[in-house]
Amino acid sequence: MPRYKLTLEYDGGDFVGWQRQSNGYAVQQAVEEAVQGFSGAVVTVHGAGRTDAGVHAIGQVAHFDLDHEFSGDKVRDALNFHLRPNAIVVTAAQIVLANFDSRLSAIARHYLYRMTDRRPPLALRRGHVWHARGPLDADAMHLAAQGMLGKHDFTTFRAVQCQATSPIKTLDVLDVSRQDDEIHVWCIARSFLHHQVRSIVGSLHNVGLGKWTARDLRDALEARDRSCCGPVAPAEGLYLATVDYPIAAVPPKD
Repeated sequence: MPRYKLTLEYDGGDFVGWQRQSNGYAVQQAVEEAVQGFSGAVVTVHGAGRTDAGVHAIGQVAHFDLDHEFSGDKVRDALNFHLRPNAIVVTAAQIVLANFDSRLSAIARHYLYRMTDRRPPLALRRGHVWHARGPLDADAMHLAAQGMLGKHDFTTFRAVQCQATSPIKTLDVLDVSRQDDEIHVWCIARSFLHHQVRSIVGSLHNVGLGKWTARDLRDALEARDRSCCGPVAPAEGLYLATVDYPIAAVPPKD
């Protein structure tokens, strides 16, 4: 039974998130229906990241199994046909080994958060960038962010409803930079807690405004208390950008 790896991009604004839910239409459901549409098979599509409602993806990765073997290009094109008019696109598809798992095989997840502190409202980027209060000091945000790197108890930056068994995570990269009128925050780790990135970004926004110092951010981390977190940044600015795997986990089979 061939296993297929998909790379997807989508606009999360129209969905209740990646995972199937009873309260609305999910990306997972749309992809599963597309698979059934072209193959006739009822499958479960497993994603590398369970993005929340409103969160976008540039490089979400998923996998599923089929009884029949098709070329990666055929799977990609067939899924894109059946996904229309949803704002979901399969950018790549390939056959992988049966032990590949889009979630469990991942060694790093890259998230990008986009915000702007420009004064005029957004038109073309509305729903895709957080229009944050400013002006913001991106350099101060980056400097404060470096105190978050490494292995910590991230209880402060974890949603109350988070189902992870442990709040301990290792944050490998937390970079903040200004790109024209936007500020980009890159977060890279093997895995994240529920709302962890958005909680960190909201707290960094306090630093950018001058309301918090780097020490305040560090104190919030060390408090291990959710009530010490800054405001949670909105979902619209967050993107699952890339998921990394060991080379051996994704051998070319097509």
